This record gives sequence, structure tokens and C-alpha cells, in this order.
Amino acid sequence: GDFNKAERLLRYMNKKSYSPSVISHTALMEAYGRARQYSKAEAIFRRMQSSGPEPSPLTCQIILKTFVEGDKFKEAEQVFESLLKEERAPFKPDQKMFHMMIYMYKKANNYDQARKIFAQMAERGIPQSTVTFNSLMSFETNYKEVSNIYDQMQRAGHKPDVVSYALLISAYGKARREDEALAVFEEMLDAGVRPTRKAYNILLDAFAISGMVEEARTVFKSMRRDKCQPDLCSYATMLSAYVNASDMDGAEKFFRRLKEDGLKTNAVVYGTLMKGYAKLNNLEKVMQVYERMRIQGVEANQTIYTTIMDAHGKNDFGSAVIWFKEMGARGYPPDQKAKNILLSLAKKPEEQKEANEL
Repeated sequence: GDFNKAERLLRYMNKKSYSPSVISHTALMEAYGRARQYSKAEAIFRRMQSSGPEPSPLTCQIILKTFVEGDKFKEAEQVFESLLKEERAPFKPDQKMFHMMIYMYKKANNYDQARKIFAQMAERGIPQSTVTFNSLMSFETNYKEVSNIYDQMQRAGHKPDVVSYALLISAYGKARREDEALAVFEEMLDAGVRPTRKAYNILLDAFAISGMVEEARTVFKSMRRDKCQPDLCSYATMLSAYVNASDMDGAEKFFRRLKEDGLKTNAVVYGTLMKGYAKLNNLEKVMQVYERMRIQGVEANQTIYTTIMDAHGKNDFGSAVIWFKEMGARGYPPDQKAKNILLSLAKKPEEQKEANEL
């Protein structure tokens, strides 16, 4: 991590006419990237391009990764395109570079371009792998598209891994297709793929979204049976299953269990309870949970302020305005969702005017 010494050593090697190797340059560039000193990493790469030593495939893999992590998407694109299209390029992009570009376009929410990169791999004979298909599945929002890519992966002779199964389960869960989600989970077990905690949490979420408490409880118990210890996310998701089923007695019991099992409650857990009471228009209970949270020293987040604002606003627009302002005062500038909710709560012309001004 001592970059100054490393830079001095490179300068000394140059001064003494010892040619620093591509390995030493690449190693320093990678170290800068890991330390998030992206500009310095880029400076070394540009120096290699202009005065040598010539970047290797590994150098280009690392600089692409560095650019993508530093949100320098145009720079990454330029390096990739020059390797892809320039006749004088010493080598062409390899599988890892293509994977990094797919990830970059996903990060930039440019899904069309990610699909083009995926298609180019096949056109140019770049070997695709399970990782390639997982990358493509990870940014599809339609369960049919995710399922199609999953089938395409299997037809290409690639075995799904735990990430593949988790992505397909998640897609079915978000589409409220719980039977398909469970079938994929069972397929994963039959294939001998051991579920990770993340895979279990995704399956839990698939049932929790629809308030399918019994199915969620079965998954939760399976985690313990498989010695995959549930984490706070698992508990929070299980709690949301009770909330989405409007079973607040069950939610409160599970909340107590969470604490008894030694987990530390956070804003997400308290916010889930508040959301449940808000759905039942029980403002008193919403505020009781809020007070319990404050006593425990847990800071509210934007979601909690929005829930409280919405709960108050159903009975009194003036109270909603107070909480809308409180949100900003607490360091959470209202997001578009909060603004839309405030506008929806404004019924009278003067309320609508105030909401628009805010």
C-alpha cells in the first residue's frame, strides 16, 4: 500500500536504465485501482500506452475493471473499442474483458448495449460461460426473459450455479409466481447445488412479497436444518411475510424472537413493522413502534419518514406536511416517492397548492 515508494522505485529503475517490466507497471496500476485512486491508475496506463512497456491482456483487464469501478465508463469504452476494432491492436478483447463490459453497461443501466456485447461474444467466437449468462440474467426484470436466458444457457451446455438459480428464483418471486420459484429451488437441490444464505434469502423474499407465511417459515426452518445460519436480512424478510399477510400479531411475535435470538434490530426491521400498521390505518401503533425505535437509539431512515408522513396524511394533511419537512430537516431530502405521496394526500385546492410548492 506504499504507493510513493513504489513510484520512486519505478523512477529509479528508469534513471538507471533498468527497463521496468509490464508486470511492475500493471501491479502498481492495480494497487492504485484497489485503493480507489483511479486517476493515478489511469496515469500509469496512459504512460504505458505512450512510452511503454506495451500493455498486456492482463493490464487491459485490470484497467477496464478500474475504470468501471470508478464510474469512468467512457474511458473503459474507449479502451475496449480500440482493442476490438483497431487493426494494429496487439490482441483482441478476451472473455474477462467482455464480462467486464457487460457488467459496466448493467451498472450504467444501458441494457441494450449489454445485450449487444453479449451478442458480439458469440459473433467473435469468444467462449461464453455460466458467468456470462448470469450477467445477462442479472439485469432482466421480466421473469420470461430471465427464464429464456436460463434455458439458453442450458442449451449451450453450461450448468447453472447457485447464482443462476438465485436469479431465476428472484425473477419468479417478484412476478408473484411462487410455485415456479419453489420448483426452481427444488431443482437446485436435486442438482446437488448447495444453497447459499443469499439464495435462501431470495427464496424467502419470493414468498414474503406475497405474504405466504407458511411457505416462508418452511424455507426459514430449512436454513437452520442445512446449517446456513439466518442473518438479519433473513429475519427482516420473514418479518415482512407476516406484515404482507396483515398478521401483525405474528409479526410482533417474530420481532420478539428476532431480539431473543440475539440479533440487533435496525431501521429496516422497525420500518417493516410500521409499514404493517400503516397498511391497517393504525396510526397509534405506527407511532408506538417509532417511539420504541427511538428509545433503542435506532435512527429513522427515509422510508420510515415516508411511511409516517403517509399514515398521518390519510387523516390530516397538515400533519403530513410536518413530517415531510421533518424528513428534510433530519438530512433526508424527500425523494420522488415521498413527493408523489404528498401530492396524492392533497385533496383540497389549497392543499394541492401547498404540496406543489413544497
